[in-house]
Amino acid sequence: MSLQFTPPLLDWYRQNARRLPWRDHPDPYVIWVSEIMLQQTRVETVIPYFQNWIQRFPTVEALATAPLQDVLNLWEGLGYYSRARNLHQAARIVVDTYHGCLPQDAAALRSLPGIGRYTAAAIASIAFGQDEPALDGNIRRVLSRFFNLDTPAKSTQGEKLLWELARQNLPPGQAGDYNQAIMDLGATICTPSSPDCPNCPLSPSCQAFALGLQEQRPVTTPKPKIPHHTVAAAVIQRRGRTLIVQRPPTGLLGGLWEFPGGKREPGEDLSTCLQRELLEELNLTIQVGRPFGVYQHAFTHFRVTLHAFLCTANGSRPQLKEHTDLRWALPAELADYPMGKIDRQIANRLLGSPES
Repeated sequence: MSLQFTPPLLDWYRQNARRLPWRDHPDPYVIWVSEIMLQQTRVETVIPYFQNWIQRFPTVEALATAPLQDVLNLWEGLGYYSRARNLHQAARIVVDTYHGCLPQDAAALRSLPGIGRYTAAAIASIAFGQDEPALDGNIRRVLSRFFNLDTPAKSTQGEKLLWELARQNLPPGQAGDYNQAIMDLGATICTPSSPDCPNCPLSPSCQAFALGLQEQRPVTTPKPKIPHHTVAAAVIQRRGRTLIVQRPPTGLLGGLWEFPGGKREPGEDLSTCLQRELLEELNLTIQVGRPFGVYQHAFTHFRVTLHAFLCTANGSRPQLKEHTDLRWALPAELADYPMGKIDRQIANRLLGSPES
């Protein structure tokens, strides 16, 4: 353990720890929920979702017995919906296999859906006091700068080095505070850009700071170009109701509801795309009417521009071929169906549409 790293870090944390609604909570379930929500999501975004979640599902038993649609509804807008599905599935396993008690060691935690190496270590150390090091984006950045690692942080070698440094500097019996201290330092002082080195408790011994390399650490590799997809969606109305379909339970936006449509193929115009997609997915022939908005959204690995159109079905009944379910819903009922960001924007627009 480096005396220049761990003691000043813990001293700083005792004075500057962030006040968070899940911090120092006695219930491991609460810590577990917070760690899942914090995966790839900022603290400020998570807090209101977390508070609503604990009010609605205060125990693992309450979550395990809740319908998945209720879970997805409460998660809507937080993104990465597989986290919600995995949390729900894992809660059922905890109730059925572990009698409602979350397992305490990292290896057992990793056997649950949605819990990987970092999340297992965070829960084990924070909720159960296990001597497990953790490695998230903040911790990766702090360690890379303090020890001036010139190996790409997310490479196989870089990950191995960083996990080892995290373990070497862990103070026995204080892993929870240690992991949270590095996370807080990375979130508030050792930030990705313009780190506040003059006010950092580690700057006197930080190797990257001494060399003026803090902005070049951690070392990153170039990201591939993010593809862009053009998508068309049909707003099909019948006697004041609108057709929505439910996506399969797994995969992107699994279990959420959407307005039917799909990705445009090369050389295809939007009207032809929509007619083809509705025939393939629902065996439905449609007439494409006027536009109903253009919507943008960026996912992790691609971007989407969606063109919505008011459409009319040519008499036939839709048949489920690629979706799990379908509904003809009144505009006011659409809030009861969990949706991704773009489809929720379309649904909200329908509430004020003359056609609704």
